[in-house]
Amino acid sequence: MQTLHRSDLSASITVFLIAVPLSLGIALATGAPLQSGLVAAAVGGIVAGLLGGAPLQVSGAATSLVVVTAELVQRYGWRSTCAITVLAGLAQLALSALRVARAALAISPAIVHGMLAGIGASIAIGQLHVILGGSAQSSALANVGALPHQLAATSPATLGIGALTAAVLVSWPRLPGRGRAGRALRAVPAPLAAVAAATAAGLALTVPRVDLPSWSAPLLPRLPEGPVLGLLAAIVTVTLVASMESLLSAVALDKLQAEQPGTRAGPVRLDRELLGQGASNVVSGLLGGLPVAGGAIRGTANIRAGAATRYATVLHGVWVVLCASLLAGVLDLIPLAALAVLVLLVGVKMVSFAHIRHVRRHREFPVYAATIGGVVLLGVLQGVVAGIVVAVITSLRRLTRTRITVSQEAGGYRVRARGQLTFLAVPRLTRAFALVPDGAHAVVELDGSFMDHAAYEALQSWCNRHRARGGWAMLGDRTGRTVSEPASAHACRPWTPWRNHHCTQPSAATVTAPAGNQLLGGVSNFQRNTAPLVRDELARLAREGQRPTQLFLTCADSRLVTSMITSSGPGDLFTVRNIGNLMPPPGSDGSCDSVAAAVEYAVDVLKVGSITVCGHSGCGAMQALLGSDHPPGAQTPLARWLRHGQPSLERLARGGPGLTDRAVTDDLERLSLANVVQQLEHLLAHPCVARRYAEGKLQLQGMYFHVAEAQAYVLDHATGTFSAVHPEVLDAV
Repeated sequence: MQTLHRSDLSASITVFLIAVPLSLGIALATGAPLQSGLVAAAVGGIVAGLLGGAPLQVSGAATSLVVVTAELVQRYGWRSTCAITVLAGLAQLALSALRVARAALAISPAIVHGMLAGIGASIAIGQLHVILGGSAQSSALANVGALPHQLAATSPATLGIGALTAAVLVSWPRLPGRGRAGRALRAVPAPLAAVAAATAAGLALTVPRVDLPSWSAPLLPRLPEGPVLGLLAAIVTVTLVASMESLLSAVALDKLQAEQPGTRAGPVRLDRELLGQGASNVVSGLLGGLPVAGGAIRGTANIRAGAATRYATVLHGVWVVLCASLLAGVLDLIPLAALAVLVLLVGVKMVSFAHIRHVRRHREFPVYAATIGGVVLLGVLQGVVAGIVVAVITSLRRLTRTRITVSQEAGGYRVRARGQLTFLAVPRLTRAFALVPDGAHAVVELDGSFMDHAAYEALQSWCNRHRARGGWAMLGDRTGRTVSEPASAHACRPWTPWRNHHCTQPSAATVTAPAGNQLLGGVSNFQRNTAPLVRDELARLAREGQRPTQLFLTCADSRLVTSMITSSGPGDLFTVRNIGNLMPPPGSDGSCDSVAAAVEYAVDVLKVGSITVCGHSGCGAMQALLGSDHPPGAQTPLARWLRHGQPSLERLARGGPGLTDRAVTDDLERLSLANVVQQLEHLLAHPCVARRYAEGKLQLQGMYFHVAEAQAYVLDHATGTFSAVHPEVLDAV
């Protein structure tokens, strides 16, 4: 049995301050009674918190069900919507008993992201009417059609309240100030600060506000009247969407929880989580609350705030109950436009451009587009079905569409097979092989991710027969990798070391070439495999010129590959590298002009918006500074250069920065961290940097890369410590 941890109390308060305005906003967006959002938050926190299988996930009013719930309220009325919520909860309990929760994760991510994006777009369009002083329509199409008339009848007061709320939401996390007051302000959740500011500004205006009725026993849910199929479709939709949102968020939060020090919660159990969500929906529906689901926004805030056990989630629900009981008069002062902006921005975040790029890269954009279009035009369940249909058609098309060509090249023949090799492609494959004469050199180039047994047998049989008749045959993919070799030897993900890369080894034609041809071999491999992929982008950059947004100052160490650790490409980074990632201050000797000139060019000519100084573990320059490898009066170029690192040694003596995620291992690492901070100070001493920084047009940030851990750490200017950069959490809410 878990015990309450001291950090659970502060985490529960943080999540409570986020959940109250968000719950009211979701209720407003659905057209349900406003107190139904608070009921869902309280029930989700207490019931799902106690029974669920994701201890640190915070459940509440389901953002992904806003569009569905609004339609149900319009069609069946509020009491019938509560009955559908209860029945959906019972369906979730049945699915939990059948232990099918993990099967929900088999749905294509393109469908999931498309569904969330469609819901987010519908939410944003609907809440725009509330911000303009009107009310949302029953569907996304109706909202779009009514928008011109709503724009003509805009209320300046509600629009001003909405603009103020959006401004505070966006700017609050970026508040300046490194002192105690600045840190205290940034500790206040942005949604609470935005709603508080809008409420204060709205006291002098006549605008629609929250109207919470006094608490009374809820009316029992009533089964809706209408076709049975329509009722079943509504129950299935609520069950499917709420379950998917909860399970996907639980999986994402499980990864975040594993990276968070001090967490005492156990691993995520998906079937138990589905049980907790089902029980929550049954209770919420009976008490007159909205449908409940787990959410990544609230869960992430809970973990980041230091939650250690499930009691943080439960306490958040208790605070919601106390707030609804004791502070109803305060909540009645909140303008509806402020809540609408809060929900609108949540909807906008559900449309992730990172996900769009991801599905395009995997050639699943038709699935994504069909899902988002179906959700916006027809409804959530219809959109998901449309996405599944397109996904099945796309998979069958990929499985059956194979293009096989034979071309004669200098010295032999090349057989290209593009697509999936199944038994359906075997006749075309054998006809292509028949065009290759006996005794010829041949390369079979495979460009697909699947080959069934029939195609494999046909390929191997021809290869063996061709070799037996005096021919030369190599089976390879589009990178030239021989199939008979281990895949790990040459899989360039994200790159292949020269010592393992066959393309950098001298061929028979170049065996007499001088040693050191690894570089030319790598260039040759680039021309063959990479250049065709980047040629269009490089041609665009050649026409338009470079427009990098970042200056990256780092060490010349060969283990520090800037493009790899930043996932950047041509035109992204303006990079300056030197021994020890040093930035000599103004007035240094002329040998430092090249570094200062690069910084001046990046700041004044290229107008970069950010400068990053990146140190790393095991830095030879820092080791030399610690060990005093050079006599004090040494005049070698390296010794003269390393003298610019002396201020870093002095900073280390005063006490260097630390790491928030683990202890600093030794003085070498401590000096590397102190050196990053010191070089940032040197940067600010340069007039061009100081000017742009004072204007607010330039950001300075420090980074430390631990080579053995393959882990990047970023400097937190407020605390003076470096924190580990973690993979992004799926923002499913």
